[in-house]
Amino acid sequence: MKVLVLGGGGREHALAWKLAQSERVSQVYVAPGNGGTARDERLKNIPITDVKALADFAADEKIALTVVGPEVYLAAGVVDEFRARGLRIFGPTKAAAQLESSKAFAKDFMKRHNIPTAAYETFGDAPSAHAYVDRMGAPIVIKADGLAAGKGVVVAMTLAEAHEAIDWILEDNKLGVTHNAGGACVVIEQFLEGEEASFIVLCDGKNVVSLATSQDHKRLLDKDEGPNTGGMGAYSPAPVVTPNVHAKVMHEIVMPTVAGMAKDGIPFTGFLYAGLMIDSHGDPRTVEFNTRMGDPETQPIMMRLKSDLFEVLLHATDGTLDQVELQWDRRVALGVVMAADGYPLTPRKGDAISGLPADAEDAMVFHAGTADVDGKLVTSGGRVLCVTALGESVKKAQQHAYEALTGIQFDGKQYRQDIGHRAVKR
Repeated sequence: MKVLVLGGGGREHALAWKLAQSERVSQVYVAPGNGGTARDERLKNIPITDVKALADFAADEKIALTVVGPEVYLAAGVVDEFRARGLRIFGPTKAAAQLESSKAFAKDFMKRHNIPTAAYETFGDAPSAHAYVDRMGAPIVIKADGLAAGKGVVVAMTLAEAHEAIDWILEDNKLGVTHNAGGACVVIEQFLEGEEASFIVLCDGKNVVSLATSQDHKRLLDKDEGPNTGGMGAYSPAPVVTPNVHAKVMHEIVMPTVAGMAKDGIPFTGFLYAGLMIDSHGDPRTVEFNTRMGDPETQPIMMRLKSDLFEVLLHATDGTLDQVELQWDRRVALGVVMAADGYPLTPRKGDAISGLPADAEDAMVFHAGTADVDGKLVTSGGRVLCVTALGESVKKAQQHAYEALTGIQFDGKQYRQDIGHRAVKR
């Protein structure tokens, strides 16, 4: 059977790589793909991004399953378009994707359905937002309401940073936010203490299967310093998600969300990602929802998944996830993101990439911001590569990943030296 993966980042490379391993899959197309998917003989890039053109391609090529990677396609209604044509696709509808595309929608939804999250207020004008921040003090969290490629959140440790973030979002849109229909809007919420974790599940509208836990590293620099990014590395599993925390997340957050969406008349299908903050008592609260796999969490999660992803997603699109039990590699997977010069605000493109190691069973380089130009691999985005490796412990996986990236060269490369540091300390 033929499969289509929508997107061109590291998450999509990892999903396509995993889907191509299925015995029932003859061809995996990636639209538009990147330099890494172009070099894998089992994958084929398709230079299409328009929603209707993608549906035409899926119909013409008799694609058995389409998997949506990035949020931008979901917000554009790609699932609605495919379903209207009777095409099998895994992802949420445009209405259900509001859990990610609108922070205000998500916060109001959580409040309505008693899902634990931080206290918040929403503002459409800068003076009211500034006044609220002055009243509440810092640290405080400023979030853009629309899509911002993972960069629409500022954790302001000072009032000056909070006021700057408000102006960035509401006045001059320095974060590159795609605003929703009502115009520029900002959600300001209480700062939560604790440790973050990524909790991702598969949903078929009613049934839920949880994926392996993971932890992302959002800050650009070591010791969790510097600006927020789309993610500088991740590892799986995350020790902070103990069996007790896992049970709480399913009972207090995931299942009420799936039930709440169904009750509101917008059943959720697809990957549901709950970004968690887990406090010192092991109580989780929802920082945000994403309506797709995380990036870079997908890369280590796919490295550990032993089950046939194609078969699993067929169940997910048939509404039979209650028949699925996932199998996992007991080893730890850890991925280190190598980013371009100037990332996250002004990433440089066009730098030649060399020294990539050969693919191995226990080490893979997943491409994100790369392009194949006349047979040469060059940088084409902010996060360029995610070097991902397996190991018997977090420390071993960490050592393996950093060893694998030592030979990779491109001008201005930047990466963190401490991915997995919280788990190593445990």
